[in-house]
Amino acid sequence: MDITTQVGIIGAGPAGLTLALLLAQQGIESVILENRSRDYVESRVRAGLLEQNTVDLLRDLGVADRLDREGLQHHGVYLSFNGVRRRVPFAELTGGRCITIYGQQEVVKDLIAKRLAQAGAIRFEAVATQIEGLDGHSPSVRFEQGGATHTLHCDYVAGCDGYHGISRAALPAGSYQEHRIDYPFSWLGILAHAAPASDELIYAYHERGFALLSLRSPTVSRLYLQVPNDERMDDWTDNRIWDELDLRLGDGTDFKLNRGAIFEKGITPMRSFMIDNMQYGRLFLAGDAAHIVPPTGGKGLNLAVADVQLMAAALIEAYQTGQTHRLNSYTTDCLRRVWRVQDFSNTMTYLFHKQAPHGSFENKLQQARFDYIVYSKAMATTIAENYVGLKTVYPADVVR
Repeated sequence: MDITTQVGIIGAGPAGLTLALLLAQQGIESVILENRSRDYVESRVRAGLLEQNTVDLLRDLGVADRLDREGLQHHGVYLSFNGVRRRVPFAELTGGRCITIYGQQEVVKDLIAKRLAQAGAIRFEAVATQIEGLDGHSPSVRFEQGGATHTLHCDYVAGCDGYHGISRAALPAGSYQEHRIDYPFSWLGILAHAAPASDELIYAYHERGFALLSLRSPTVSRLYLQVPNDERMDDWTDNRIWDELDLRLGDGTDFKLNRGAIFEKGITPMRSFMIDNMQYGRLFLAGDAAHIVPPTGGKGLNLAVADVQLMAAALIEAYQTGQTHRLNSYTTDCLRRVWRVQDFSNTMTYLFHKQAPHGSFENKLQQARFDYIVYSKAMATTIAENYVGLKTVYPADVVR
């Protein structure tokens, strides 16, 4: 079967769905191909931290009713080093901007509901297998669905299909360089039926390793521990996890976590990855297809959404005016924010994870950086601005 549309979108995650809704606002048609089922993508637990920019966009798209009712606004974050805890007040330092805790799977549910309410096409369990014709004016995407092979013909292809998708592989060899860091530690993460012990997130450096207290709702806690890359989940009983979290998140007072039944746990390697070219011909990449950041800064979803805002603006310009200036500069425009986010995520990762013996030169440098956040409003503002999401990044003429 042959299908024709204006923009073919591979991937029904936050990036692909947001792009489709942005294009639909301007009357531009698209078809989304998603290799998983609707139930799977709506239940896939991922990040839960939304920047101010992302929340504002979701409101503009008319998909924030549940977000505004159920999302948990945070106007600050606690940073802790060797038991010394410091609150960074977002609203005070950024002119009222904040973050909102709202699970990625909930964002996806809201976006899918809006897309289907508009009679927009989402083909679930449609496995994209090949992208063709990128050098011409009519690229196409071959996909398998229902035991048959189909072809989606379009003007442009948006690769929003993640790190393991086919879109990045469709870029010609030699058209980009990879940059990556594989960190020498992983995160052991849990979800637990336990009321969060803090009203805001806590990042903690401890001589035994990093810990993070996060949350998903008033009754569900999300917590993490730094562990070696070769750690085995079987070696961690629930009691051992809670004991270690209590130890690392302690602040010298009687602070204790609220314990409850752990209903999900796993170990995730930490890495940074990106390519320096996000487009070729009629193909444009967004989100994890082009870059991955360690979760320390909570930026993955937000960076993907920032990508497709630029992509949508570029496609809208092309359709409405015939001009391709924004399409031509898509990679350059995206990479300014990507590099800024990579730097922030890397900074937070190196600041709060144990990487050298306690009391070593490297460890003392970490302590000095933390102390500067405590005593310098300028440094605290830098953390706050990046954490809630920069409204705009520096202009192209300052990039070298």
